[in-house]
Amino acid sequence: MYVLHYAPDNASLIVRLALMELDQPHRAVLVDRRVRAQDGAAYRRLNPNGLIPALETPEGALFETGAILLWLSERHGALAPQPGDPARGDFLKWLFFVSNTLHADARLAFYADRHAGQGADVAAFLAATQDRIAGHLALLDAMAATRPAWFSPDVPSVLTLYVSCLLRWLALYPAETLGWLDLARYPALHAVAAATERRPSARQAALIEGLGDTIFTAPSYACPPEGSAT
Repeated sequence: MYVLHYAPDNASLIVRLALMELDQPHRAVLVDRRVRAQDGAAYRRLNPNGLIPALETPEGALFETGAILLWLSERHGALAPQPGDPARGDFLKWLFFVSNTLHADARLAFYADRHAGQGADVAAFLAATQDRIAGHLALLDAMAATRPAWFSPDVPSVLTLYVSCLLRWLALYPAETLGWLDLARYPALHAVAAATERRPSARQAALIEGLGDTIFTAPSYACPPEGSAT
């Protein structure tokens, strides 16, 4: 059985959704951000970066969201084109784009006060970062409009799960720019997010983590039964 070390409404949500879609038994263990449990020695043995999530597997602990998703999709032969599939290259380049570019810039936006640098204009840093994110989303929307089998409203993939969750957080954080993201500007991504939030996995995860109903298309802040999202 897998062990998912999670905090509610954190990147662990993406992995939880993938495990549910794969119908894989797993146990979720709270990493309590209120007491900075991610900085404790026990968690750092699983993820030396102190970031959430970590996934314990029969082969050892994994960290980095993109790596976990890729490993799970290969391990269970689903939610992504497999090695040898002609679509594999296109899938991989967009998975790495989301992980290395979109998600990385999202973290800069969420924690702009930490990343802007001492004495920097945090508001200007945040605005520039959100401008880049808008460009990333435009590229993703153009790709999604072509409806590849691995990024379609019709069939989930690790990439549709990943992007749907990022759209949720980009709409909510940072709180001082709440509402800056207009998902209607990205109709193909909106269609994917809307289909994803209707899936049983998303509805179950929403109940577990206190995420509300329209968790990707019109998100609200989490009210989890345990732990803290921030």
